[in-house]
Amino acid sequence: MIFGTQRSPLAIYFGSGQRRALPRIVRPIGQRALICSDSRFGDDPHLTAIRDDLSRSGVTVEVYDRTIAELPLSCVEEAAGVAKDFGPAVVIGLGGGSCIDLAKLVALKLAHEGPLSDFYGEFKVPGPVAPVIAVPTTSGTGSEVTPVAVLADPDRAMKIGISSPHLIPTVAVCDPELTLTCPARLTAIAGADALTHAIEAFTARRREVTSDLPLDHVFIGKNTMSDAFARQAVAALSKSLARAVHDGQDLAAREQTMYGALAAGQAFGVAGTAAAHAIQYPIGALTHTPHGLGVAVLMPYVMSFNRNACVSELAEIGRLFGVTADGADDLADGSIEAVASLFASIGLPSTLEDLGLDPDRIGWSAEQTLASARLVKNNPRDLDRAAAERIIRAAYSGDRSGLN
Repeated sequence: MIFGTQRSPLAIYFGSGQRRALPRIVRPIGQRALICSDSRFGDDPHLTAIRDDLSRSGVTVEVYDRTIAELPLSCVEEAAGVAKDFGPAVVIGLGGGSCIDLAKLVALKLAHEGPLSDFYGEFKVPGPVAPVIAVPTTSGTGSEVTPVAVLADPDRAMKIGISSPHLIPTVAVCDPELTLTCPARLTAIAGADALTHAIEAFTARRREVTSDLPLDHVFIGKNTMSDAFARQAVAALSKSLARAVHDGQDLAAREQTMYGALAAGQAFGVAGTAAAHAIQYPIGALTHTPHGLGVAVLMPYVMSFNRNACVSELAEIGRLFGVTADGADDLADGSIEAVASLFASIGLPSTLEDLGLDPDRIGWSAEQTLASARLVKNNPRDLDRAAAERIIRAAYSGDRSGLN
């Protein structure tokens, strides 16, 4: 059966130099623009040139450049205060995933009253938000095309997401030249995050198709359209990520890595992610490590756990990686090894012990994993507390052999 859903920005402009089109993109939407960026903004001439080009075109620009990674609620509230004083017609997220998520949440606060906690979960945003233009400078989260923004609320043990099609940016401008100065380690972590998005979207549970499915759920599981994007993402990232990490000035590799992250965002923005992301939330809260790093460590273990429930999908991932083997089973096994090898080659750790997880908190982490119900139900193999604990213990010890 062919079934699919696609939710995207109204326009996506991809390619080197596309940032120079921003004045012509922004002005028809609004002539007062708030840029949400971070401390790198003032040090990067490409980023400051974007502000200057907008100003010369007649757009009045305000810059908030204090975005904090992993996006604490206090940062959102501060930026929203700046936005309300300035009164922008459009919000530009310029930077990594946290900057783009901040732009989405500021746009939400501009349009709707009440604390952000009113909107936690799926479909809680009651209507359109202020227009958002996303300009990524890393290749990872895919936030430039997704319906989700994630923040850290001090009243909750883990990061929390707001998921709504209203949060999809109006326009995404993806210029690989803006990633040329992205440090190698950040390139590795962001790119690994993108690859996990593609793999989990492609191997997600396929749900019973009804006409209500995409209207009742932001993330609808594996489907024809998300599969197409996931394949493109795996193909691009498997061949380019290591090159982009080891030679940051390799523009061809940067282009493919950014395209892979974009395609992965299009895939998981509809299909959703699964166990690796569900488990990472408590692990990240305990170890205070970047989200992309946590899911990268977990991904080979989750693939091993899920193997028998998605052999054909893992075999196809293996083929996209260039694995040569006879039969689907060997290709599936090869895909797991290929992902683990890629992550090792770009300097990422391979165990949760390496991330600093306290082994006494493994049981708590397994219990908290189940709180991410939308991710748990998306996993191709049933995931209960005992299964989550098996994955976490394997990922702590570095032994995948017993997960099948």
